Amino acid sequence: AAAAGPLLRLRRLCRVLLFLSQFYILSGGGSLNLEHSQPLAQAIKDAGPTRTFTVVPRAAESTEIPPYMMKCPSNGLCSRLPADCIDCATNFSCVYGKPVTFDCTVKPSVTCVDQDFKSQKSFIINMTCRFCWQLPETDYECSNSTSCMTVSCPRQRYTANCTVRDHIHCLGNRTFPKMLYCNWTGGYKWSTALALSITLGGFGADRFYLGQWREGLGKLFSFGGLGIWTLIDVLLIGVGYVGPADGSLYI
Repeated sequence: AAAAGPLLRLRRLCRVLLFLSQFYILSGGGSLNLEHSQPLAQAIKDAGPTRTFTVVPRAAESTEIPPYMMKCPSNGLCSRLPADCIDCATNFSCVYGKPVTFDCTVKPSVTCVDQDFKSQKSFIINMTCRFCWQLPETDYECSNSTSCMTVSCPRQRYTANCTVRDHIHCLGNRTFPKMLYCNWTGGYKWSTALALSITLGGFGADRFYLGQWREGLGKLFSFGGLGIWTLIDVLLIGVGYVGPADGSLYI
């Protein structure tokens, strides 16, 4: 019993010391370690300035063919290229009707050769000094009008949009308006109309053929105006004064 007393007190002392050490670790020691660890974490976090890299996608290379390339022959003579394929340094102070030369260059993506079949970009063209609207009628194409009367007195005109042919070179705009005489046909034949007027004109067959059904009915029910109207129509159709009702020309 005497020996058991000190052992019991020693156990109690060890338990107290163990409790105090655990309490110290949980209260003071843990916060101390946390305080020491926070600056380290902050230092790692703020190790240096943040660099931002922006990735710019590479622009896709354009593979579209310019519209004028459809008119430009490949490896042809530069002097024979259409006007849409070249750029020329024109001079509007040249003398009208006189020969003149201009320095020209081909447009991008256009290839041409000289007389020796050597590739070239710059060349000289020879042309006549005149504006596009001064060209002869064979050098441009114009739109047709089907709403004007071709057989009338005086002859009617209409405003047409004309475009110069590709291989013709001139000064100014290659598309221009121009007043032209009405000149179109609806498929009526002059010989057929005249034959009907001579043979069946008393029944109005010529007028019906030309699309003039009112006059045709008048001739039909009056027996050609007792022959007088028939003779007059033969003369009028023969000289071309009476034409199709739609205002077109005979074939």
